[in-house]
Amino acid sequence: MASTLSVSGLNEQIKTLLETSFEFVSVEGELSRVTKHGSGHIYFTLKDNDSAIKCVMFKGNAARLKFSLEEGAHIILHGALSLYKPRGEYQINAFSAEPYGAGALAVAFEQLKQKLEAKGYFDPARKKTFPKFPEIIVLVTSATGAALQDMQRVASGRWPLVKLIVLDVLVQGSSASGQIADALRYADTLNADAVVVGRGGGSIEDLWAFNEEIVADAIFAMNTPVMSAVGHEIDWVISDYVCDMRAPTPSAAMQMLLPDQNELSQSIDEIRYSAYGMITQRLERKREQLLSMQEAFKRHGVEHRLEVQRELVKELRERLNRQMTQRLEQSRRELTPLMERLTQSIESTLRQKRFMITQLTEGFNANHPKNKNKSGFAQIARDGKVIDLDELSVGDRFDAMNERRVVRSEVVEIISM
Repeated sequence: MASTLSVSGLNEQIKTLLETSFEFVSVEGELSRVTKHGSGHIYFTLKDNDSAIKCVMFKGNAARLKFSLEEGAHIILHGALSLYKPRGEYQINAFSAEPYGAGALAVAFEQLKQKLEAKGYFDPARKKTFPKFPEIIVLVTSATGAALQDMQRVASGRWPLVKLIVLDVLVQGSSASGQIADALRYADTLNADAVVVGRGGGSIEDLWAFNEEIVADAIFAMNTPVMSAVGHEIDWVISDYVCDMRAPTPSAAMQMLLPDQNELSQSIDEIRYSAYGMITQRLERKREQLLSMQEAFKRHGVEHRLEVQRELVKELRERLNRQMTQRLEQSRRELTPLMERLTQSIESTLRQKRFMITQLTEGFNANHPKNKNKSGFAQIARDGKVIDLDELSVGDRFDAMNERRVVRSEVVEIISM
């Protein structure tokens, strides 16, 4: 009779049998019920249309995965069968995994790219601009790589005034991404105008440090503009999407960041000639404007206005002289007949006056006492003044006189005739 086994004993035998019989298996299937534990272990189910098997990938193996195990993904799982004794369930203890039909790195690249894009790492609105004439550029790259020599050569030829600060880092290998991230954070404290992170060409494995999330986080957090220059033009890495500008090669980064001293010198010459032409044209226009203003000043200035007034006064004087001459000539013409009439009038008046004087003289002479009959005539005066006889009243004293004597008399009676 066979010995009786305990449950634990049976499970132990089954565990030993499974683990010795299936030390390594590769199983294709679809991921389901993926649980990422806080301890770093990943629990999931691998299934196809008819069956399913539980799986576990412990922390050490999970950390080496290049892509993320996501619900519904079709993968090839490598591992060994094992039995979990407490529950008597067998499972696959997964060592590694790869996407079915695609490389793990390619899937990991797309997964991280989608994740970072969803977080806004690629948003064009957050891209920083680079200065036109940078003075300090930090190069995060290998100090022994050909990429550094290319960047230094191009920089010295294009813009020798720039100062290059080299932060030597590993650019491939498991520890490269951490060094690159640390160097980027340090570069952000140097008050540089730009940071270039990159390396020369290589395989996707060689360039993988620039696809790590830690590098993307460091670039995203930087205040200094960052240019990614990794590999060749056909090589695209995560840092190319997160950075502020991508350069197809390290040497191209220097060409994009730095002005060309020869082109700038030529541009300065062209600007100088253009400026000289513009200044000459402007001076000519200003000279013409000045001449025009001078002419306008002459036309409207005080001297011109005085000259106009002098000419006006001269014209008015000449006009007045002409008018006065005309008026005098007219007056002369009018005066001649007036003078003739005046002369005639005067002569006529004189004749009349002479005639009147003659008559008055004759009358005077006729009435003068000397020329009158002296017998019986005397002149009457009162108080020395000759008066008429009618002026005397009774009692008045008067003198009656002729050429020889004066008789003092008094009116005793007046007899009217």
